[in-house]
Amino acid sequence: MHSRLVITATDLARPAHAAAFLALLDHYARDPMGGGEGLSVYAKANLLRELQALPTFHGALAFLDDEAVGLINCFAGFSTFAARPLLNIHDIVTRAEWRGQGIGQALLQWAEGRARQLGCCKLTLEVLSNNRQAMASYERAGFAPYVLDPAAGNALLLQKYLEEA
Repeated sequence: MHSRLVITATDLARPAHAAAFLALLDHYARDPMGGGEGLSVYAKANLLRELQALPTFHGALAFLDDEAVGLINCFAGFSTFAARPLLNIHDIVTRAEWRGQGIGQALLQWAEGRARQLGCCKLTLEVLSNNRQAMASYERAGFAPYVLDPAAGNALLLQKYLEEA
């Protein structure tokens, strides 16, 4: 890890953080593991405002000197089985040229610290099954597939898109 790496909570009201946030998220969206298309015009125009109004949003940016090189976006949820909050890691990205340098691990450590501050019982995340580099990183950070009973198998993430009204 770099001695000049700084992880700081995202403050979308700060123009430098807002610009870095959108650039990094667009970088991730353009990656094949992020869909390969970049952020939509709608997302670019509305995302900052929507996230600022969302009290469950917790995020951080990774900077090497003044260069934004990574981000993590998390959202607070709730575990009914544990009767405690949880923190879901929705996005984590390191700029392609900086991958493998410990930035992702530092962002995951930030999320774990935030989850502990919030009194969460666990961290959750989703990952594409063929993203082997990310899977290895998550395993190094202590993540494992979600299993209640091995006979029932691993949990799967499903989705259903909803048309706009």
